[in-house]
Amino acid sequence: MNKFEQLGLNESLLLAIKDLGFENPSEVQEKAIPLLLEKDTDIVALAQTGTGKTAAFGFPLIQKIDAENRDTQALILSPTRELCLQITNEIKLYSKYIKGLNTVAIYGGASITEQANQIRRGAQIIVATPGRMQDMINRNMVNIKNINYCILDEADEMLNMGFYEDITAILSDTPKEKSTWLFSATMPQEVARIAKDFMRKPLEITVGHKNSGNENVSHEFYLVSARDRYAALKRLADANPDIFSVVFCRTKRDTQAVAEKLIEDGYSAAALHGDLSQAQRDGVMKSFRGRQIQMLVATDVAARGIDVDDITHVINYQLPDEVETYTHRSGRTGRAGKSGTSLVIITKSELRKITQIERIIKMKFEEKPIPSGIEICQIQLFHLANRIKDVEVDHEIDAYLPAIEEVLKDIPKEELIKKMVSVEFNRFINYYKKSRDLASDGGTRRESGTLPTDGAVRFFINIGSRDNFDWMTLKDFLKETLDLGRDDVFKVDVKEGFSFFNTDASLAPKVMEVLNAFSLQGRKINVEISKNEGGSNSRRRDHNGRSGDKRSGGGFRGDRNSREDRRPGGNDRKPRRDSKFEGKKSDNNERRGRRNEGDSSNFFEKAKRSRRS
Repeated sequence: MNKFEQLGLNESLLLAIKDLGFENPSEVQEKAIPLLLEKDTDIVALAQTGTGKTAAFGFPLIQKIDAENRDTQALILSPTRELCLQITNEIKLYSKYIKGLNTVAIYGGASITEQANQIRRGAQIIVATPGRMQDMINRNMVNIKNINYCILDEADEMLNMGFYEDITAILSDTPKEKSTWLFSATMPQEVARIAKDFMRKPLEITVGHKNSGNENVSHEFYLVSARDRYAALKRLADANPDIFSVVFCRTKRDTQAVAEKLIEDGYSAAALHGDLSQAQRDGVMKSFRGRQIQMLVATDVAARGIDVDDITHVINYQLPDEVETYTHRSGRTGRAGKSGTSLVIITKSELRKITQIERIIKMKFEEKPIPSGIEICQIQLFHLANRIKDVEVDHEIDAYLPAIEEVLKDIPKEELIKKMVSVEFNRFINYYKKSRDLASDGGTRRESGTLPTDGAVRFFINIGSRDNFDWMTLKDFLKETLDLGRDDVFKVDVKEGFSFFNTDASLAPKVMEVLNAFSLQGRKINVEISKNEGGSNSRRRDHNGRSGDKRSGGGFRGDRNSREDRRPGGNDRKPRRDSKFEGKKSDNNERRGRRNEGDSSNFFEKAKRSRRS
């Protein structure tokens, strides 16, 4: 007997469930479906991504809808276009045997007029993104004042994306006596506030612990120096030959850069971020679902709503701002009862974040060393041998075998095997035979003793007032480019052709890595550590009125713009420009640029060189 029959679902739904091949309900389905069928109530259901939440609210919703009444009876809000379409398709599959039931998807990037026409033709269930839904309400294109059910799916994701005002406005346009079902992976304060303000004594369903991680996902972290981050990513990919993964970066720029470098290095990769058109996004996702892409490099916002089966790994190239976001990232793998792995690449200064995440997800990370070149070669060698053993022979080659055998007849069996394997394996041997051991650094190695490990570090940079910077705009530029906090850059002194600034020593690797790989208006930036601790200005207060050594509090932050090293052998791609700071003009730059000349004595020659460059 199918266990779904025990939940109280009607025959039409059971037929659809049979067609879909579902046999046993997930934990959230077992808990939610009978409760929602039994009575009209508000509920808050906390369960991880990939645990079957759509069916948990979809089945009882369909059973409660009056298909003969063409008025809108239910609204489902979801964070992204992809998830909106996914839910719509699933609801249509679930309701395939219910005549007259119509579900319409409402989202941005498509004709709002056509969507309004679909609703007018009759839509008992609307699945919508908050922004487009609020737009249609403002234009009087949709009426939700009489709906019976409102479902908030991935509520924490919607609030993380800044939809709080849209959601509250939409809920305010619905009747108070409706039933509200809130489904979320985590329970941050904003979600709790929605429940308090718009729900009536909601019942709570929790699968696992609040905010906890999926038990099917193992969590590992790899400690490397900042400049080895990209090399570590490649090694993790090579050590998992059948990897099918999502690689998370903090920014669109890093996402694009990492994807491009992976492609250049021979990996099947693509970028997914907000600067892509909808057609480009659809093309990338189609290729990823079809497994033409093994490594999808994505931002958190762009990846929301991705529902792709059998993702083997989630790789955190950079950690996110919020712990809850890590929970969503790791939820992309280990779905539908299958196992998955979440990998984190971090530097020594980020170790505290692992403890914070462990405390929230109630699971422990395992620290592992980055695989050595020899280990990767062994893994790839056995993987290649197994591929050869398991390959299905296409007998169309039979006609060519006599000629092939003639070419190979004088090669002994052992030698022939070596040659066959070497055809594909040589590139790994050649790449890794002289490679150093990334794991031995433990994130602490510094080149030629130049990067201090404590205190403050003063930097020389070859841009100044002639590049349209004063101390304030340069500080803003450094904070945005390096993705640092308000007080992480201090003692900023701008000269005509060069400048100085201070950061905490723990940020020195990142400063050197990111800025020395950056260009401004076509000119390559050069950053060096100054031997001068601050010149005549070392004891004065910073321009913003704060003491130069005043530090901001800890908090959960990540290396958003951490830049990777060029791959071995060099790969000089065109430098990227930071458009926000291009062409800035200031009438008083010259006056500001001549202030505080105390640091200049040791760097006149560098300034001359920077002018010539």
